[in-house]
Amino acid sequence: MPGGKSRRRLGLRARMRRRAARAATVNELQATESGSAQTVPETRDGMFRSLRVYNYRLFAAGGVVSNVGTWMQRTAQDWLVLDLTKGSAAALGLTVALQFLPLLLFGLWGGMLADRYPKRSLLIVCQSLMGLLALTMGVLTVTGSAQVWQVYVMAFTLGLIACVEVPTRQAFVVEMVGRKDLSNAIALNSSSFNLARVVGPAVAGVLIHALGGTGPIFLINAVSFAAVLSGLFLMRTSQLTTPEPVPRGKGQLREGLRYVMARPELLMPILLIAFVSMFTQSFSMSIALMAREIFGAGASSFGVASSMFAIGALAGALVAARRVKPSRRLLVAGAVAFGLFQIASGLAPWYPLYLILLVPAGIALISVNTAANASVQLATSPEMRGRVMGIYVLVFTGGAPLGAPLLGWISELGGVRTGVVIGGVLTLIGAAAATMLTRLISRRSHAAVRGITAAGAGA
Repeated sequence: MPGGKSRRRLGLRARMRRRAARAATVNELQATESGSAQTVPETRDGMFRSLRVYNYRLFAAGGVVSNVGTWMQRTAQDWLVLDLTKGSAAALGLTVALQFLPLLLFGLWGGMLADRYPKRSLLIVCQSLMGLLALTMGVLTVTGSAQVWQVYVMAFTLGLIACVEVPTRQAFVVEMVGRKDLSNAIALNSSSFNLARVVGPAVAGVLIHALGGTGPIFLINAVSFAAVLSGLFLMRTSQLTTPEPVPRGKGQLREGLRYVMARPELLMPILLIAFVSMFTQSFSMSIALMAREIFGAGASSFGVASSMFAIGALAGALVAARRVKPSRRLLVAGAVAFGLFQIASGLAPWYPLYLILLVPAGIALISVNTAANASVQLATSPEMRGRVMGIYVLVFTGGAPLGAPLLGWISELGGVRTGVVIGGVLTLIGAAAATMLTRLISRRSHAAVRGITAAGAGA
């Protein structure tokens, strides 16, 4: 039976090689956590240090203009749906769900494309398609032809494009600024996004009232895409640190999932975002409902409410820009604080108090979002970044198709305040669940390390 013995020996050797590889991975993670591995230098060169990079300046400047237009369109879209459906919360929740549903279904494939193709070229294609969609919806609305099903189609199509655009844009940041300034650049992106969140809804609310409709807002957003496209075309490609494209192959999605599951420093923020985002992504819908249905606010006042929330988010992002290294404690604290302020805002008896509570809610939400994004990107190798960010974006936005209709249905049955309060309670439950799962996975990882070490010693 020499052949059988040889096969058993080969099988034993193969198992030992796999165990050794797993042990090396665990050792690498422990070295990173203990500081013995090569880490990003913890230097503080100013809140806006990433803007010293020419390509990132173009990216950030174009992003501010385009984001303002995008937030104007989001405000107009919500208001258009409420007008077309006579104030239906369920219809508004369905619109939000349709916009995020493609990310839930196809987000992983978008991250895989970001690893396979040049990210700058992908962004140019995606931004052009988004501008065309805004132009089409603007023409339909201005001519009085817009119907609610057309808004649904536009929302779903935007979600399809976002499957590729969002993970590509997230992974593209490190190619412009490098690892040293990655946390700062992510925080500045959040600042830009939330600055637009302050300006966009307020301007949209005023223009909807002044121009007598939402159609011109879609057209303005279509024009705003010229800014980000110009920035992408003018970049100096020689200054981009572009990794080698990953060749097409089988099992690349599974490889990305295994990569995340084997690294607790990736799994913890992704788990937390997965639980919390299910009910935080629908918070803008709750702002619209609270402003219109509870406090009887018009379009301009609704824009002010959205801007107050964005002011808090902007303040949180600027504070995060000075932070060098995000921590696990910050992730959990931000999620818990947001849940508590969400509950408080749902119980607010007066509109001025409601507006005030939106500011700390914005600070808490952007703190957890920025810390999670930076933690994931810093812990990911370049050739896996697109797929990992695809997973991150999937859990970050994929919960909305579940959370938004659920909260819309609860608001229809029990009232808008009940929906907002329950959303806050579920956010707290999600944060606790993520923490417990992280501890469980960490204990199992430590047990695996001991088992691999003992097996290696026995061999």
